Amino acid sequence: MALNTHRREPVRVVDGPDGHDVIIEGRLDIHTVPDIRDAIHEIIPQGRGDIRLHLADAEIGDATGLGVLVHLHRRATRAERRLLLVDPSDRTTRLVRGCRLDRILATRHAATVAPLTA
Repeated sequence: MALNTHRREPVRVVDGPDGHDVIIEGRLDIHTVPDIRDAIHEIIPQGRGDIRLHLADAEIGDATGLGVLVHLHRRATRAERRLLLVDPSDRTTRLVRGCRLDRILATRHAATVAPLTA
């Protein structure tokens, strides 16, 4: 049995001065949620500020993906931190709204910068 050694990790964490940026790529499903959950559990007690989940290249694959977002939101709130969903896809936004999770999960879209013209 050969292992896939070229597989990229589904989650990367970057420390920032005002919190943590968590870049998630690929599907959030029963196969990837444990890695994502463990990475974020590790950073929640490590400071203050927002925990920004960058979801532009991520897709919620099943109910486990939505469930981990709710779980992480609750855990971050208990630690007096805020969990933000940054640049979720249209599909993810529809899922969050359809489940009425937009009431508890804050979403932020990257600001688009217009070029300066003279």
